[in-house]
Amino acid sequence: MPTYTAPTRDARFLVNEVLDLASYNNLPGFESATPDMIDTVINEAGKFCSEVLAPLNRIGDEEGCTRHDDGSVTTPTGFKEAFQQYRESGWGTISQPEEFGGQGMPHVLGMLIEEFVGTANQAFAMYPGLTGGAIAALLAKGSDELKEKYVHKMIANEWTGTMNLTEPHCGTDLGMIRTKAEPQADASYAITGTKIFISAGEHDLAENIIHLVLAKTPGAPDSSKGISLFVVPKFLVNEDGSLGERNTLQCGSIEEKMGIHGNSTCVMNYDGAKGWMVGEENKGLAAMFIMMNAARLGVGIQGYAQAEVAYQNAVAYALDRRQGRALTGPAEPEAQADPIFVHADVRRMLMDAKAYTEGMRALALWGALQVDLTHKGASDEDKAKADQIISLLTPVIKGYGTDKGFDVAINMQQVFGGHGYIEEWGMSQYVRDSRIAMIYEGTNGVQAMDLCGRKLAQNGGAAIQAFFAVVDEEIAEAKNNEALAPFAGKLEKALGEQKAATMWFMQNAMANPNHLGAGAHHYMHIMGIVSLGLMWLRMATVAHAKLAEGSEDKAFYEAKMATAAYYGDRFLPDAGALRRKLEAGADSMMALDADAFQTAA
Repeated sequence: MPTYTAPTRDARFLVNEVLDLASYNNLPGFESATPDMIDTVINEAGKFCSEVLAPLNRIGDEEGCTRHDDGSVTTPTGFKEAFQQYRESGWGTISQPEEFGGQGMPHVLGMLIEEFVGTANQAFAMYPGLTGGAIAALLAKGSDELKEKYVHKMIANEWTGTMNLTEPHCGTDLGMIRTKAEPQADASYAITGTKIFISAGEHDLAENIIHLVLAKTPGAPDSSKGISLFVVPKFLVNEDGSLGERNTLQCGSIEEKMGIHGNSTCVMNYDGAKGWMVGEENKGLAAMFIMMNAARLGVGIQGYAQAEVAYQNAVAYALDRRQGRALTGPAEPEAQADPIFVHADVRRMLMDAKAYTEGMRALALWGALQVDLTHKGASDEDKAKADQIISLLTPVIKGYGTDKGFDVAINMQQVFGGHGYIEEWGMSQYVRDSRIAMIYEGTNGVQAMDLCGRKLAQNGGAAIQAFFAVVDEEIAEAKNNEALAPFAGKLEKALGEQKAATMWFMQNAMANPNHLGAGAHHYMHIMGIVSLGLMWLRMATVAHAKLAEGSEDKAFYEAKMATAAYYGDRFLPDAGALRRKLEAGADSMMALDADAFQTAA
């Protein structure tokens, strides 16, 4: 039976030492995030996730959700009780605004809790996770009336939220949606249409579900410029806040999925359901992107979260399973065989996982800090810089993070050998659950094109130049330290590969846009490698300083230094190979016509 232990020590290290959250205590919301408070939140959240949510993960996978003849859905055994504990403990309120019942603490802590919940039980985490995205959209674009009516209950997780974009005939190309919104005399709209792949679309965890639905009003342009966003509750809400009659919407079916069985991914049918517009008419996509960006960061967390739990179980197995002898001679001569942990190829997979998961956790939390600073920075300049950085990092955290997270999950299954393919060991679930993260909230190809086609050139390239400046500055400082200089030099070389790839796009993508499309995925991975390299430089800097001080936690900091060195040896060199692939351009990729791809009889 697989297990999960929340990585609370690493979390405290990142929040208190690497990010140094206490140094921001002059900003709103940060003043209450003292080291003692942070430690309490991290430890209690870790305990809840490890003890309450993790044991339900396999149950959710085996049972799945059940749709009944009346369209209602029940979640797997234990989910409803666990969600009640989650709600009563206030885990979903940590970083939400105080004026709507939240605790107003930094987004960094909210994201860390999201990681723990998602690692323990990804399918469960999607219910409150999607609610958080819906809240973000309503807070940014909703009227005061809509905020007052819905946000309080959603932050309290008494009501949950969803996002309804995709339809049977269209995926990413949302300009093709057919769901209609007919204006009514009472200022509401009658929403009619079918949406698919709606995670948490119907369930028994909350008394109301608030759907955010994309639709087109009469006469709207038949493109993405004609999309509006509507809030469509499962139950209508009376003036006094109580629940009224059932709205005319229903779960038509639950999708049969490869993984995340504990989450009800629904086909949702709207039959003249009452809805209210969020924001301006025909500006719905901009409003939905607020929710999608929040969701994309959440999906990036899912990438390394599933890698983390798979890694923990693979380490335990590698230390226990005996097979063969170490190449350098028997590690335990008194035993019939050595633990497979001694074999270099097993160690390769485990070290890859450790370097990735710890590096991605650092990157995601640094990204979360940029979200905080975008809203609460000390100056307009600080806010603008943070906004540039997180805008640039979002597709990288989602795309690179989930690509590598799935790779790690597969390798951790490989550590188990034949047992990894047997369901009772649990590794299959981590592989299956992690696979969706590369697809939803925009496939990773879409993330790469968002990064390269939009973010690189935005505002004259200001964001990527700001990123380069951050990395350059920290490399220069580290090169003055004898212990950090070797790693800094390797990171500098990888950054040079990214700069060269950026310049190649500038010189070639305008003449042939396919060059951009052909190289975007490689570029996203180059930036992912450099971004994690920056995180490992920061972690190594702190670890080196702590060791120099004579810290009592010597083993922890020595492990950080060793893992940073491994990242420098084994990850950073990949940037050069990826740049060479990118610079090969699109000619050979696009040379064949469609007939050449068909298998001849």
